[in-house]
Amino acid sequence: MNPLVLSILILSLGLGTTITFIGSHWLLIWMGLEINTMAIVPLMIQQQHPRAVEATTKYFLVQTSASMLLLFAGTTNAWTTGQWNITEMMNPLSATLITTALALKIGLAPMHFWLPEVLQGLDLITGLILSTWQKLAPFAILLQLNHLLNSNLLNLFGILSIIMGGWGGLNQTQLRKILAYSSIAHLGWMIIILHYAPNLTMLNLILYIIMTTSLFLLFNTLNSTKINSIASSTTKSPMLTIITLTTLLSLGGLPPLTGFMPKWLILQEMTKQNLMTLTITMALATLLSLFFYLRLCYITTLTLSPNPITLMSTWRTKTTQPNLTLTITTSISLLLLPLTPSMLMLTT
Repeated sequence: MNPLVLSILILSLGLGTTITFIGSHWLLIWMGLEINTMAIVPLMIQQQHPRAVEATTKYFLVQTSASMLLLFAGTTNAWTTGQWNITEMMNPLSATLITTALALKIGLAPMHFWLPEVLQGLDLITGLILSTWQKLAPFAILLQLNHLLNSNLLNLFGILSIIMGGWGGLNQTQLRKILAYSSIAHLGWMIIILHYAPNLTMLNLILYIIMTTSLFLLFNTLNSTKINSIASSTTKSPMLTIITLTTLLSLGGLPPLTGFMPKWLILQEMTKQNLMTLTITMALATLLSLFFYLRLCYITTLTLSPNPITLMSTWRTKTTQPNLTLTITTSISLLLLPLTPSMLMLTT
């Protein structure tokens, strides 16, 4: 792709998200979301591959449907209340429609079926943008509306996402699909605590973006898109293999790694709200996700992929890719747990 065109698309992505961040008028927010969608579509289809075309078409149709539903909800609210301001959400029907539209945009269960298929058709860098940056604008709207949304609907979407995200990733062999189901499960944790403690949702979103970024960059450095290709990564770079192992454990939420922090705080807050049944269900459902994280760890570090004797082994070669972003994100993904009180103070 032409560097000038690529720069325009990247700047448009930032512009669309920024407009959604600062906007308080429903038409302005809708415009920001549309700019965001239109900017990422050329990035998704740049491979000129049938799977990329299929993924782009699915993504475009889903995002268009969600934007149409969002605009309809904003118009309905303006018709009944006479206000276009985002904080004047007095109509329960509009609040429910907006929650559903944003859930469809970010891929919450039971509207999650498009996310694994779309992510599977993209390269790792474009998939990284889809899994991280594209979540910011919808969550900016949800964080502004958290006190106006139906908590029961958020709890339903959240618990379904945690269960389906863990269940769907059990028998997957494609790393991008595993990361897609991991994204669905983490989104469930964020959305379920949104009504009770928005600062924990923000903290969880920040840590999820950092951990997912490090994992996508690790897979891109190792040039791995399937389980059998990551099994031979030890011969390429033993240090990166160890970092991949610990990052996967952090994403699964095991102490003393960073990923344990949001799950611990969310379960603590849900216990304070006397939602014991929901809390126990969340804790048990996350074991499904932990299973396929441990499966990846086992395959990465304790096994070698079967190769014919005549096949040349991959030797350790120096990578020519930049490592600064990978170094920063992996360090934060592994070592941030002792700074939990400081992180909470920054998000309140």
